[in-house]
Amino acid sequence: MKIFLIIFALALFASSCGFRKYVWFISLGYGAAIALIGVGLLFIFSSELTLVTVLQCVLLIVYGCRLSGYLTYRDLKTAYNKRMKGEVKTDDGVSFGAKMGIWISAALLYVLQTSPVTFSLMSHRTTDAFIIIGLLISVCGLTLETTADLQKNKAKQKAPGRFVDTGLFRLVRCPNYFGEMIFWTGVFISGINVYHNAVEWICAIAGFAGIIYVMFGGARRLEIRQDKNYGDDPEYQKYKSSTPIMIPFIPLYSVKDHKWLVA
Repeated sequence: MKIFLIIFALALFASSCGFRKYVWFISLGYGAAIALIGVGLLFIFSSELTLVTVLQCVLLIVYGCRLSGYLTYRDLKTAYNKRMKGEVKTDDGVSFGAKMGIWISAALLYVLQTSPVTFSLMSHRTTDAFIIIGLLISVCGLTLETTADLQKNKAKQKAPGRFVDTGLFRLVRCPNYFGEMIFWTGVFISGINVYHNAVEWICAIAGFAGIIYVMFGGARRLEIRQDKNYGDDPEYQKYKSSTPIMIPFIPLYSVKDHKWLVA
């Protein structure tokens, strides 16, 4: 319990930037929290690390730094803020109590998402098939997500007012979200051999299910925004009706009407 309280405190600290701009709780603060949790685990278990658990922690750090770095670059060096003006909710009308609720619940999710790595370290595990497979899946997810972000940024530089349907976006409309889901699928799988009781299984499943829910919620928001911006464009309508929104080759083309996806 003490270890999880420390990790929770790290997640709260890293994501506290959201009090400046509340969307940062789940963007910049998200990446920073995952990276800081990775660093914290390396220090907490410094005398008990193995090669595979070091790699797990390093992967969290790389993931978090990449995400926060990309979001910072996008906000500062691209026309993203100009394009999104009026479409992303501001802090207006968001009470301090609401911000506290978002902050605490987001930090708790980050702790649960990374719990498979924590359980691996707590169990003093050695190399096994699950952790190797999980690490490889996470690397694939991180690579896919990074590639999608770079492709989208490049496409928007060339045609800021057009939807992106090139590169990975030919296969799926949200390849960056898909990559994120693959990354956390790998994290969950990596710990399967060390979930020793119901509490550990619940924590790992809750973290995994939570981020999947958030990703589909993000896809719904994106679809609503794109429908508003490009709904009159026949090319967009053709693209939307023929390209899965989240998972390649799975014929799910819209989640806009699923109002329970409010994340």
